Amino acid sequence: MISKLFLLTALTISLLICQVDKVGAITNASVIFRSGVELLRQGNYQQAVVKFTEAININKDYAAAYSNRCLANLQLEDYQNAVSDCNQAINKAPENIEAYINRGIVHYRQGNYTAAIEDNNQVLSRQPQDFRAYYNRGVATAALQDYRKAIIDYQRALSLVSETPSYLRADIYNDLGLAKFHLNDYKAATRNFTLAISLNPQSERAYFNRGCTCGKSGDNIGAVKDFSNTVRLNPSNAQAYANRGIAYHNLGYEQAAISDLQTAALYFDKTGEQTAYQKTLGLIKIVQRQIPIIEETV
Repeated sequence: MISKLFLLTALTISLLICQVDKVGAITNASVIFRSGVELLRQGNYQQAVVKFTEAININKDYAAAYSNRCLANLQLEDYQNAVSDCNQAINKAPENIEAYINRGIVHYRQGNYTAAIEDNNQVLSRQPQDFRAYYNRGVATAALQDYRKAIIDYQRALSLVSETPSYLRADIYNDLGLAKFHLNDYKAATRNFTLAISLNPQSERAYFNRGCTCGKSGDNIGAVKDFSNTVRLNPSNAQAYANRGIAYHNLGYEQAAISDLQTAALYFDKTGEQTAYQKTLGLIKIVQRQIPIIEETV
């Protein structure tokens, strides 16, 4: 199992802060709006929705408030209201690229990848140098399994994104590696995951994905190392324990394999992932049957 893709959502907050009120906007609405932005930055999304709603009630044409309320609803996974707010923001300010960015993310999360791509196309028609739109379009394109086209977007995003903060480049390299992985180009995938790790040594995703690539390439020692780093960063990552257990099994370390698989089963059960839980129990039985055979040949 390879780690899932992520979309660039956090940037929209700081960019939206830079938007100014329309001429004639009521001062109180602006003050309340800024309060909503601060709550958004703090991760208090429900209260942010309240403040943006207050601002909109004062100024019905406050496009930035609609756009930011869309982002707050997006974080709350209230996709219906998020789309509605983005539509309002776009209707009131058609050049508001942040609303297109946010609506594209909503469409992606709803599985409407074609609509997500179209929203990012709208951004690029207005702002051709916006790396987020290339990256997010690449993510949606990869979801449609058009990995070669996704790679082009990821590479364009890398050519436009600033050197700092480095974690942004790490995310793009990680997803570029995923596209290469799906094309069975494991050397290129490993190279990109390694770049992601060098830019963000705390990237659980990059370690996990490189571990998967090592496993596919037959490098079980490398897989063990990467999955060990994954569980170091996230001790409850059930899939990493399962994958490391399989790598240990392939190396002949059956007791270590059983220990990891049992840990994986425990976490799968806790999170209610019953299919993965049952599959892991089956793997444990397979490994346990190998132990007597190995002992007899010593």
